[in-house]
Amino acid sequence: MIERLGLLLLLVLLSGGAVADNFVGQASVVDGDTLEIYGTRIRLWGGKQSALPRRGQLAIRCGAEAANDLDSYIGRRPVNYVPLNLDQYGRTVATCSIGGIDLGEWLVRNGLALDWPQYSGGRYDAAQRDAERAGRGLWKGSYVEPWRYRACTRANGRPSACSDDANAHP
Repeated sequence: MIERLGLLLLLVLLSGGAVADNFVGQASVVDGDTLEIYGTRIRLWGGKQSALPRRGQLAIRCGAEAANDLDSYIGRRPVNYVPLNLDQYGRTVATCSIGGIDLGEWLVRNGLALDWPQYSGGRYDAAQRDAERAGRGLWKGSYVEPWRYRACTRANGRPSACSDDANAHP
C-alpha cells in the first residue's frame, strides 16, 4: 500500500497535477460502482456499490440491476472522469459523468445505490431523498444499510439475523 501511494505521489509530481485532469473514454461496466476505461479499473467516488443494501441475496440482485441499468444508461457514450485517488485495491477512484450528469448521483437518484456520507460527505443526499420520495429502486421495499449489516456480521451476527425486519429500513 505504501508503495502504491509513493508511486501515485511520484506520478503527481512528475505529471504536474495530471491526476486532477479530466479524461474521457469509452467505459465498460464491471459492476454497479466500477467502470473500466482504457484497461483501468475506476471506482465511482462516494462508495455507491459498497452502499448497496444486503438482505440475503438482495445484494446480488441490486448489484446486477445497478450494473445493468448503468450499462444501459452509458451505452456507447464517452465517459468523462476525474481521478481523485486510489482505493485499497489499487483502483482509481474518480468522479465520472456523461454530458455533465454525475454517474454516482444518477445511481443514487434512481434508487440503485445509497449515498454513503462517510465517503461522499453527503453530496448525494438530495438525490437520495428524491429517490426515497418517488419510491425508486431499493426504496420500493425495506433493506438494511450496508454499514449496519457489515457491523452486525463482523460482530459474529448471522446474516439472516443482521438482515431481519427488526434491522431493516424503512
